[in-house]
Amino acid sequence: MTETVAPDIRAGISTDILIVGAGPVGLYGAYCAGFRGLRTVLVDALPECGGQITALYPEKQIRDIAAVPTARGRDVVAALKDQADAFGPTYLLGRQAVGLAHTPAGRVRVTLADGAVVDAGAVVVTAGIGTFSPRTLPAGEEFLGRGLSYFVPAPEEYTDLDVVIVGGGDSALDWLLALHPIARSVTLVHRRSGFRAHAASIREAYECGATIITDAQVTALTGDSRLREAQVRVDGEDQVRVLKADAVVAALGFLSNLGPLAEWGVELDRRTIVVDTRMRTTVDRVYAAGDVTAYPGKVKLMSVGFGEVATAVNNAAVALDPALSLFPGHSTEASA
Repeated sequence: MTETVAPDIRAGISTDILIVGAGPVGLYGAYCAGFRGLRTVLVDALPECGGQITALYPEKQIRDIAAVPTARGRDVVAALKDQADAFGPTYLLGRQAVGLAHTPAGRVRVTLADGAVVDAGAVVVTAGIGTFSPRTLPAGEEFLGRGLSYFVPAPEEYTDLDVVIVGGGDSALDWLLALHPIARSVTLVHRRSGFRAHAASIREAYECGATIITDAQVTALTGDSRLREAQVRVDGEDQVRVLKADAVVAALGFLSNLGPLAEWGVELDRRTIVVDTRMRTTVDRVYAAGDVTAYPGKVKLMSVGFGEVATAVNNAAVALDPALSLFPGHSTEASA
Protein backbone atom coordinates (compact mmCIF):
# COMPACT_ATOMS: atom_id res chain seq x y z
CA MET A 1 0.00 0.00 0.00
CA THR A 2 1.60 3.27 -1.08
CA GLU A 3 1.42 6.03 1.52
CA THR A 4 1.37 9.80 0.94
CA VAL A 5 4.04 11.14 3.26
CA ALA A 6 5.11 14.74 3.77
CA PRO A 7 8.49 15.01 1.98
CA ASP A 8 10.22 17.16 4.60
CA ILE A 9 8.75 18.61 7.81
CA ARG A 10 11.93 19.58 9.59
CA ALA A 11 10.73 23.18 9.50
CA GLY A 12 7.37 22.11 10.92
CA ILE A 13 3.93 21.55 9.42
CA SER A 14 0.64 23.31 10.16
CA THR A 15 -2.76 21.67 9.97
CA ASP A 16 -6.32 21.99 11.24
CA ILE A 17 -6.59 18.49 12.71
CA LEU A 18 -3.78 16.18 13.80
CA ILE A 19 -4.84 12.56 14.26
CA VAL A 20 -2.46 10.48 16.38
CA GLY A 21 -2.96 6.90 15.26
CA ALA A 22 -3.55 5.74 11.68
CA GLY A 23 -5.56 2.64 12.46
CA PRO A 24 -9.15 2.12 11.26
CA VAL A 25 -10.61 4.71 13.63
CA GLY A 26 -7.94 7.27 12.74
CA LEU A 27 -8.48 6.72 9.03
CA TYR A 28 -12.22 7.25 9.39
CA GLY A 29 -11.47 10.36 11.40
CA ALA A 30 -9.40 11.68 8.50
CA TYR A 31 -12.37 11.15 6.21
CA CYS A 32 -14.69 12.98 8.64
CA ALA A 33 -12.25 15.90 8.89
CA GLY A 34 -11.74 16.03 5.14
CA PHE A 35 -15.49 16.00 4.53
CA ARG A 36 -15.66 19.19 6.59
CA GLY A 37 -12.89 20.77 4.55
CA LEU A 38 -10.30 20.54 7.33
CA ARG A 39 -6.63 19.98 6.59
CA THR A 40 -5.60 16.75 8.26
CA VAL A 41 -2.34 15.08 9.28
CA LEU A 42 -2.12 11.52 10.57
CA VAL A 43 0.93 10.40 12.52
CA ASP A 44 1.67 6.81 13.56
CA ALA A 45 4.70 5.05 14.99
CA LEU A 46 4.03 2.07 12.71
CA PRO A 47 5.32 2.21 9.12
CA GLU A 48 1.91 1.47 7.55
CA CYS A 49 -1.69 2.47 8.09
CA GLY A 50 -4.01 0.04 9.79
CA GLY A 51 -2.69 -0.24 13.33
CA GLN A 52 -3.00 -3.67 14.94
CA ILE A 53 -4.93 -5.05 11.96
CA THR A 54 -2.10 -4.42 9.52
CA ALA A 55 0.65 -5.38 11.96
CA LEU A 56 -0.94 -8.53 13.36
CA TYR A 57 -4.20 -9.57 11.69
CA PRO A 58 -4.19 -8.66 7.98
CA GLU A 59 -6.01 -11.89 7.05
CA LYS A 60 -8.38 -11.97 9.99
CA GLN A 61 -12.08 -11.67 9.22
CA ILE A 62 -13.62 -8.48 10.62
CA ARG A 63 -17.29 -8.85 11.52
CA ASP A 64 -18.26 -5.88 13.70
CA ILE A 65 -18.76 -3.21 11.02
CA ALA A 66 -22.35 -2.35 10.14
CA ALA A 67 -23.45 -3.51 6.66
CA VAL A 68 -20.20 -5.49 6.22
CA PRO A 69 -20.99 -9.08 7.28
CA THR A 70 -17.34 -10.08 7.00
CA ALA A 71 -14.17 -8.76 5.36
CA ARG A 72 -10.44 -9.41 5.61
CA GLY A 73 -8.57 -6.99 7.82
CA ARG A 74 -6.33 -5.79 4.99
CA ASP A 75 -9.37 -5.08 2.81
CA VAL A 76 -11.05 -3.07 5.58
CA VAL A 77 -7.91 -0.96 6.01
CA ALA A 78 -7.55 -0.44 2.24
CA ALA A 79 -11.17 0.70 1.95
CA LEU A 80 -10.85 3.09 4.88
CA LYS A 81 -7.66 4.55 3.44
CA ASP A 82 -9.29 5.03 0.02
CA GLN A 83 -12.15 6.82 1.77
CA ALA A 84 -9.75 9.13 3.66
CA ASP A 85 -7.53 9.71 0.62
CA ALA A 86 -10.38 11.38 -1.23
CA PHE A 87 -9.53 14.48 0.82
CA GLY A 88 -5.73 14.27 0.60
CA PRO A 89 -4.59 13.92 4.22
CA THR A 90 -0.86 13.93 4.99
CA TYR A 91 0.55 10.72 6.47
CA LEU A 92 3.57 10.81 8.78
CA LEU A 93 4.20 7.10 9.26
CA GLY A 94 6.97 5.44 11.24
CA ARG A 95 7.08 8.59 13.39
CA GLN A 96 6.04 8.69 17.02
CA ALA A 97 4.25 11.62 18.67
CA VAL A 98 6.07 12.35 21.93
CA GLY A 99 5.51 15.89 23.25
CA LEU A 100 2.55 18.23 23.50
CA ALA A 101 2.35 21.96 24.28
CA HIS A 102 -0.01 24.86 23.61
CA THR A 103 0.90 28.04 21.78
CA PRO A 104 -0.14 31.49 23.11
CA ALA A 105 -2.89 31.45 20.48
CA GLY A 106 -4.27 28.20 21.91
CA ARG A 107 -3.12 25.92 19.12
CA VAL A 108 -1.54 22.57 19.91
CA ARG A 109 2.07 21.79 19.07
CA VAL A 110 3.01 18.12 18.94
CA THR A 111 6.66 17.15 18.75
CA LEU A 112 7.65 13.92 17.02
CA ALA A 113 10.46 11.64 18.13
CA ASP A 114 12.66 12.85 15.26
CA GLY A 115 12.32 16.46 16.43
CA ALA A 116 9.77 17.57 13.84
CA VAL A 117 6.83 19.66 15.04
CA VAL A 118 3.19 19.58 13.94
CA ASP A 119 1.16 22.70 14.73
CA ALA A 120 -2.55 21.85 14.86
CA GLY A 121 -5.80 23.53 15.69
CA ALA A 122 -6.86 20.37 17.54
CA VAL A 123 -5.56 16.87 18.16
CA VAL A 124 -7.59 13.65 18.04
CA VAL A 125 -5.90 10.64 19.65
CA THR A 126 -6.92 7.33 18.06
CA ALA A 127 -3.97 5.27 19.29
CA GLY A 128 -5.86 2.04 19.98
CA ILE A 129 -4.05 0.25 22.79
CA GLY A 130 -0.89 2.27 22.16
CA THR A 131 2.31 0.35 21.60
CA PHE A 132 1.76 -3.38 22.06
CA SER A 133 3.68 -6.59 22.61
CA PRO A 134 2.26 -10.12 22.83
CA ARG A 135 1.80 -11.90 26.14
CA THR A 136 4.27 -14.73 25.93
CA LEU A 137 3.63 -18.43 26.39
CA PRO A 138 5.84 -19.47 29.33
CA ALA A 139 6.34 -22.96 27.92
CA GLY A 140 8.48 -23.38 24.82
CA GLU A 141 9.56 -19.83 24.02
CA GLU A 142 12.62 -21.34 22.35
CA PHE A 143 10.34 -22.54 19.52
CA LEU A 144 9.37 -19.00 18.56
CA GLY A 145 9.74 -18.84 14.78
CA ARG A 146 10.07 -22.64 14.64
CA GLY A 147 6.43 -23.51 15.15
CA LEU A 148 5.39 -21.12 17.92
CA SER A 149 3.79 -17.81 16.94
CA TYR A 150 1.60 -15.16 18.53
CA PHE A 151 -0.56 -14.28 15.54
CA VAL A 152 -1.44 -15.61 12.08
CA PRO A 153 -0.50 -13.21 9.27
CA ALA A 154 -0.86 -15.90 6.57
CA PRO A 155 -3.41 -18.66 7.35
CA GLU A 156 -2.46 -20.67 4.26
CA GLU A 157 0.88 -21.50 5.92
CA TYR A 158 -1.06 -23.78 8.31
CA THR A 159 -2.53 -25.95 5.57
CA ASP A 160 -2.36 -29.68 6.48
CA LEU A 161 -0.66 -28.98 9.81
CA ASP A 162 -1.63 -30.12 13.30
CA VAL A 163 -2.29 -26.81 15.06
CA VAL A 164 -2.71 -26.06 18.76
CA ILE A 165 -4.22 -22.68 19.66
CA VAL A 166 -3.80 -21.37 23.20
CA GLY A 167 -6.26 -18.82 24.56
CA GLY A 168 -9.93 -18.08 25.07
CA GLY A 169 -10.52 -14.62 23.61
CA ASP A 170 -11.84 -13.44 20.27
CA SER A 171 -8.49 -13.89 18.49
CA ALA A 172 -8.13 -17.50 19.65
CA LEU A 173 -11.63 -18.38 18.47
CA ASP A 174 -11.22 -16.46 15.22
CA TRP A 175 -8.03 -18.35 14.39
CA LEU A 176 -9.67 -21.67 15.26
CA LEU A 177 -12.50 -20.94 12.83
CA ALA A 178 -10.12 -19.70 10.12
CA LEU A 179 -7.68 -22.62 10.34
CA HIS A 180 -10.05 -25.51 10.98
CA PRO A 181 -11.09 -25.86 7.30
CA ILE A 182 -7.47 -26.02 6.05
CA ALA A 183 -5.42 -27.58 8.85
CA ARG A 184 -5.08 -31.30 9.44
CA SER A 185 -6.33 -30.76 12.97
CA VAL A 186 -7.00 -27.82 15.28
CA THR A 187 -7.05 -28.08 19.07
CA LEU A 188 -7.90 -25.17 21.34
CA VAL A 189 -6.44 -25.15 24.86
CA HIS A 190 -7.86 -22.67 27.37
CA ARG A 191 -7.03 -22.38 31.04
CA ARG A 192 -10.65 -21.75 32.05
CA SER A 193 -14.02 -23.23 31.15
CA GLY A 194 -15.42 -19.81 30.24
CA PHE A 195 -14.40 -17.79 27.18
CA ARG A 196 -13.96 -14.06 26.59
CA ALA A 197 -15.02 -14.30 22.93
CA HIS A 198 -18.30 -13.46 21.20
CA ALA A 199 -21.02 -15.99 21.96
CA ALA A 200 -21.58 -16.70 18.26
CA SER A 201 -17.90 -17.55 17.77
CA ILE A 202 -17.93 -19.90 20.77
CA ARG A 203 -20.99 -21.70 19.46
CA GLU A 204 -19.50 -22.01 15.98
CA ALA A 205 -16.22 -23.33 17.40
CA TYR A 206 -17.98 -26.16 19.23
CA GLU A 207 -20.14 -26.95 16.20
CA CYS A 208 -17.31 -27.08 13.66
CA GLY A 209 -15.76 -30.20 15.17
CA ALA A 210 -12.48 -28.81 16.45
CA THR A 211 -11.10 -30.25 19.68
CA ILE A 212 -11.54 -27.89 22.63
CA ILE A 213 -9.76 -28.57 25.92
CA THR A 214 -10.68 -26.31 28.82
CA ASP A 215 -9.32 -25.94 32.36
CA ALA A 216 -5.94 -26.78 30.90
CA GLN A 217 -2.54 -25.28 30.21
CA VAL A 218 0.26 -25.99 27.77
CA THR A 219 3.19 -26.90 30.03
CA ALA A 220 5.88 -27.73 27.46
CA LEU A 221 6.67 -27.77 23.74
CA THR A 222 8.98 -30.41 22.33
CA GLY A 223 10.64 -31.17 19.04
CA ASP A 224 13.96 -31.03 17.23
CA SER A 225 14.68 -28.28 14.71
CA ARG A 226 10.93 -27.80 14.48
CA LEU A 227 8.08 -28.08 16.92
CA ARG A 228 6.52 -31.55 17.07
CA GLU A 229 4.41 -31.86 20.21
CA ALA A 230 2.66 -29.87 22.92
CA GLN A 231 2.24 -31.17 26.43
CA VAL A 232 -1.03 -30.19 28.10
CA ARG A 233 -1.95 -30.55 31.75
CA VAL A 234 -5.69 -30.68 32.39
CA ASP A 235 -7.09 -29.92 35.83
CA GLY A 236 -8.10 -33.13 37.60
CA GLU A 237 -6.12 -35.45 35.30
CA ASP A 238 -3.06 -37.30 36.55
CA GLN A 239 -1.49 -37.84 33.15
CA VAL A 240 -0.19 -35.06 30.90
CA ARG A 241 -1.77 -35.13 27.44
CA VAL A 242 0.65 -35.07 24.51
CA LEU A 243 -0.73 -33.44 21.37
CA LYS A 244 0.72 -33.49 17.87
CA ALA A 245 1.66 -29.91 17.11
CA ASP A 246 3.37 -28.71 13.97
CA ALA A 247 2.33 -25.21 15.04
CA VAL A 248 1.21 -23.52 18.23
CA VAL A 249 -0.56 -20.16 18.09
CA ALA A 250 -0.49 -18.46 21.49
CA ALA A 251 -3.38 -15.97 21.30
CA LEU A 252 -2.96 -14.67 24.84
CA GLY A 253 -3.55 -11.00 24.21
CA PHE A 254 -1.15 -8.09 24.29
CA LEU A 255 0.53 -5.83 26.80
CA SER A 256 -0.24 -2.22 25.96
CA ASN A 257 1.55 1.00 26.75
CA LEU A 258 0.44 4.56 26.00
CA GLY A 259 4.08 5.61 26.00
CA PRO A 260 4.63 9.39 25.75
CA LEU A 261 0.88 10.02 25.44
CA ALA A 262 0.57 9.25 29.15
CA GLU A 263 2.67 12.36 29.85
CA TRP A 264 0.39 14.76 27.96
CA GLY A 265 -1.57 15.69 31.06
CA VAL A 266 -4.80 13.95 30.06
CA GLU A 267 -6.76 12.17 32.76
CA LEU A 268 -6.14 8.42 32.61
CA ASP A 269 -8.13 5.41 33.72
CA ARG A 270 -5.37 2.82 33.92
CA ARG A 271 -4.15 2.57 30.31
CA THR A 272 -6.99 4.51 28.69
CA ILE A 273 -7.83 8.20 28.26
CA VAL A 274 -10.90 9.61 30.00
CA VAL A 275 -13.25 11.57 27.70
CA ASP A 276 -16.63 13.28 27.99
CA THR A 277 -19.62 12.97 25.66
CA ARG A 278 -17.92 15.24 23.12
CA MET A 279 -14.86 12.97 23.21
CA ARG A 280 -12.88 15.78 24.83
CA THR A 281 -10.01 14.90 27.15
CA THR A 282 -9.09 17.02 30.15
CA VAL A 283 -6.54 18.90 28.00
CA ASP A 284 -7.84 21.76 25.86
CA ARG A 285 -8.15 21.03 22.13
CA VAL A 286 -7.18 17.38 22.65
CA TYR A 287 -9.84 14.75 21.84
CA ALA A 288 -9.69 10.96 21.78
CA ALA A 289 -11.67 8.11 20.22
CA GLY A 290 -11.59 4.36 19.84
CA ASP A 291 -10.10 1.73 22.14
CA VAL A 292 -7.77 4.30 23.73
CA THR A 293 -10.74 5.96 25.47
CA ALA A 294 -12.64 5.26 28.67
CA TYR A 295 -16.06 6.37 29.92
CA PRO A 296 -18.97 4.67 31.73
CA GLY A 297 -20.63 2.09 29.50
CA LYS A 298 -17.77 1.99 26.99
CA VAL A 299 -17.98 -0.84 24.44
CA LYS A 300 -14.74 -1.62 22.62
CA LEU A 301 -15.87 -2.32 19.07
CA MET A 302 -14.52 -0.86 15.86
CA SER A 303 -18.01 0.31 14.92
CA VAL A 304 -18.25 2.22 18.20
CA GLY A 305 -14.86 3.81 17.50
CA PHE A 306 -16.13 5.09 14.14
CA GLY A 307 -18.96 6.92 15.87
CA GLU A 308 -16.63 8.27 18.55
CA VAL A 309 -14.14 9.70 16.09
CA ALA A 310 -16.94 11.34 14.09
CA THR A 311 -18.10 12.94 17.33
CA ALA A 312 -14.55 14.03 18.19
CA VAL A 313 -13.80 15.55 14.79
CA ASN A 314 -17.07 17.45 14.52
CA ASN A 315 -16.73 18.87 18.01
CA ALA A 316 -13.15 19.83 17.21
CA ALA A 317 -14.37 21.60 14.07
CA VAL A 318 -16.72 23.76 16.14
CA ALA A 319 -13.95 24.47 18.64
CA LEU A 320 -11.82 25.74 15.74
CA ASP A 321 -14.66 27.87 14.36
CA PRO A 322 -17.67 28.41 16.65
CA ALA A 323 -19.66 29.70 13.67
CA LEU A 324 -19.72 26.19 12.21
CA SER A 325 -22.59 23.78 12.78
CA LEU A 326 -21.84 20.67 14.82
CA PHE A 327 -23.75 18.58 12.29
CA PRO A 328 -21.65 18.28 9.13
CA GLY A 329 -24.51 17.38 6.81
CA HIS A 330 -25.09 14.09 5.04
CA SER A 331 -22.56 12.75 2.56
CA THR A 332 -25.42 12.28 0.07
CA GLU A 333 -25.83 16.06 0.05
CA ALA A 334 -22.22 16.69 -0.97
CA SER A 335 -21.57 17.60 -4.56
CA ALA A 336 -19.86 14.93 -6.65
